[in-house]
Amino acid sequence: MSYKVEKVNPYNGEERKKEQVKKMFNEIAAKYDRLNGALSLGIDGYWRSDAIRELRRYRPRQILDIATGTGDFALLAEKILHPEKITAVDISEGMMAVGKEKVAARGLDHIISFEYQDCAALSFSDNCFDAVTISFGVRNFEDIDQSFREVLRVLKPGGVFLFLELTTPEKSPIKELYTTYTQYVMPLLSDLFHTERRAYEYLPESIAAFPQGREMMLVLKKYGFRNIRLRRYTLGIATLYMAEK
Repeated sequence: MSYKVEKVNPYNGEERKKEQVKKMFNEIAAKYDRLNGALSLGIDGYWRSDAIRELRRYRPRQILDIATGTGDFALLAEKILHPEKITAVDISEGMMAVGKEKVAARGLDHIISFEYQDCAALSFSDNCFDAVTISFGVRNFEDIDQSFREVLRVLKPGGVFLFLELTTPEKSPIKELYTTYTQYVMPLLSDLFHTERRAYEYLPESIAAFPQGREMMLVLKKYGFRNIRLRRYTLGIATLYMAEK
């Protein structure tokens, strides 16, 4: 099945989405952390921390963090969950280079490792991770169905899949405020940070096209995940999805 968001590209309609996403994140990698915090007004840190705390009941020892970017979710997972190993993967080597520096500065190289991996064709064996996490990355997938099949394959039986994604608020007045923010404030902030504007025009476009709420829960159910649930943050600006194998 094809989803609308898979056809929303950062730049054009000629190159594969995967290649465009890689290019976009490599170009903004050095500024990503500062700009991301500014765009979310700093609240993304709360979303991430609260999401990771949901994993404490599972006590995961081996974690796979997909679309890890600069490694913030992996670092928070290490701090909160104290697993044996976190494997952080991405297709943007520029983003992972920033993440490696942060991990090395904290002396966590023995716990958090980075690998170049395509989430639609993971090289890991079946049933090898207790948890798979993704923080604001599913919108960027070229093939959501195949990527979710891969997540299910590498999870151990009883393992948990947790991902955060930006979503479109449905209720007033936050719906109108969100529209104003994405149309006017986001481009202004990207200009202030001297960042390619197209990267932050792509953001609200991909959010609007992403399958959300119940629709996403049905996607997870289709591939055999169970005990599927969600939690909305900040009146629907972000949503946490959780499911078990």
